Amino acid sequence: MGYKAGEYDVIVIGAGHAGCEAALASARMGCETLLLTINLDMVAFMPCNPSIGGPAKGHVVREIDAIGGEMGRNIDKTYIQMRMLNTGKGPAVHALRAQADKFLYQHKMKETIEQTPHMTLRQGMAEELIVEDGVCKGIVTKTGAEYYAKAVVVTTGTYLRGKVIMGELMYESGPNNQQPSVKLSESLRQQGLELVRFKTGTPPRVHKDSIDFVKTTIQPGDEEPKFFSFDGDKEVREQLPCWLTYTSEETHTIISSNLHRAPMFSGAIEGTGPRYCPSIEDKIVRFSDKPKHQIFLEPEGESTSEYYVQGLSTSMPEDVQLDILRSIPGLEKVEMMRTGYAIEYDAVVPTQLKPSLETKLVDGLFTAGQINGTSGYEEAAGQGVMAGINAARKVQGKEAVVLDRSEGYIGVLIDDLVTKGTNEPYRLLTSRAEYRLLLRHDNADLRLTPIGHEIGLISDERYQNFLDKKALVEQELERLKTTKARPDANTQAILEEANSVILHNAVDLILLLRRPEIQYTHIERMSPSPLPLTDEMKEQVEIQVKYAGYIEKQLIQVERLRKMEKKKIPDDIDYSDVYGIATEAKQKLAKIRPISIGQATRISGVSPADISILLVYLEHYNRVIAARG
Repeated sequence: MGYKAGEYDVIVIGAGHAGCEAALASARMGCETLLLTINLDMVAFMPCNPSIGGPAKGHVVREIDAIGGEMGRNIDKTYIQMRMLNTGKGPAVHALRAQADKFLYQHKMKETIEQTPHMTLRQGMAEELIVEDGVCKGIVTKTGAEYYAKAVVVTTGTYLRGKVIMGELMYESGPNNQQPSVKLSESLRQQGLELVRFKTGTPPRVHKDSIDFVKTTIQPGDEEPKFFSFDGDKEVREQLPCWLTYTSEETHTIISSNLHRAPMFSGAIEGTGPRYCPSIEDKIVRFSDKPKHQIFLEPEGESTSEYYVQGLSTSMPEDVQLDILRSIPGLEKVEMMRTGYAIEYDAVVPTQLKPSLETKLVDGLFTAGQINGTSGYEEAAGQGVMAGINAARKVQGKEAVVLDRSEGYIGVLIDDLVTKGTNEPYRLLTSRAEYRLLLRHDNADLRLTPIGHEIGLISDERYQNFLDKKALVEQELERLKTTKARPDANTQAILEEANSVILHNAVDLILLLRRPEIQYTHIERMSPSPLPLTDEMKEQVEIQVKYAGYIEKQLIQVERLRKMEKKKIPDDIDYSDVYGIATEAKQKLAKIRPISIGQATRISGVSPADISILLVYLEHYNRVIAARG
């Protein structure tokens, strides 16, 4: 028999990266929130790579911060290395990546959660949803505790019917030998939700003292680290290097001769694995022409000797893993501390979700993170913050917040999931964003902080700081338009030094800054600004000037798209009544039930001709509804 254990506004199941963000967003918006996790020692745990950020992922972390989430602030407090990637390319693909002290990261996130008002953090395993008349009312735990709420967010990661696979060995488990969640899968199925089986993996960990670093190449952090969070002063921490080595011919021979023992190829693994993070055995088979593959040796923290072997994800038997490790330069005498493994788990088919991340079948039930078919901590956290926001807004009787594809990578991620679905663990890439010049790493606050402030996640003080920054950037842009550089000795010397054409007449500073070879630092030396500009503001000024033409073109495209997004499709449309639309389009539209014409255009199998017919039908439909009343 169960017993009533508590009543809340919002319950979040699972305290991984999605769950932490969902619960913090909900509590900070004033909702009484229960965050329930199988093990309190695993809050914000990093079962795989101890890092945050990278291409597209780093953009998401900045967006989470800009809207009022926690991941950026937490990694800024706990990093052991910071590197800005892709600095040789344009600003659209600049991406910050941090190596985390994984234990300190967990500790600081748990501390933040414990100190947040309106938050209850509790250990327990959710096994059943309480659903009445199609509305989720709460959950029941393994101990029979019944918790009631007005909205429930499921963020169970890779725990749902988790199964660890290592060579011939298989056993039910969550990541890192934690308890799996078995019964909740069945409860989701009972509500009509379709689940799929996905797989991910992790490499072995090795002891630092058994690595011969002389045979590897050092990968230091940036001398002057940049940070993820736009908020407050940052502590510059001592950085630890990572190290680069490569697989050898011997590595490839060992793997090839043991493929019959690899679960991936023996049929032991049912789940679909991530295309963009393949196991080492998969890489050897798929890229058999490559003589070697990169392996990064990454410290897991300041107070541990464990090193993460990035690039060597595997589910090979333990003895084969050790042989593989010892065939790699620098690891000839390495001691393996933890074995790599693959893990299979259940995921929800994400086309069953609304863009708010609420399920279409069960009112008040939201899902976020790897349960929605994604891979990566950052993708999980991005969904988590939006699910938490929308769960809280539902409780408060307010409209859902949905970011569109031109507002953020988080918008791209969620739209891809709910509109297109995914047949493999989804990873966010910069190439998935059609407006990536607008969705830069540097301008996430300009895009999303006003939204964060409006919904109550950004404080008035932080918002004022943001407005001050924005005003200073605009003032400096105006100064560059109205101040001239004269052809004096100083200006000409700076232009010659930059291999730029010298001046014959005075020109506006903004025209000089548009020259590809001229940077803001050159302008500063010609005509110092009287404004108190930070380095971040100066970067913003330079990017806005240099890319003005391209940005303008993308903004025009966005405006066209926005018109399509504003054309809403009523919930009760019966697509079988829409005469002339292709059968496939009817089936897809009926399944996904897009909320707007814009979303309908992005459904695979729906053609421009189908959209034209749908637009005509909607005009007639809206006229009939208006006439009725």
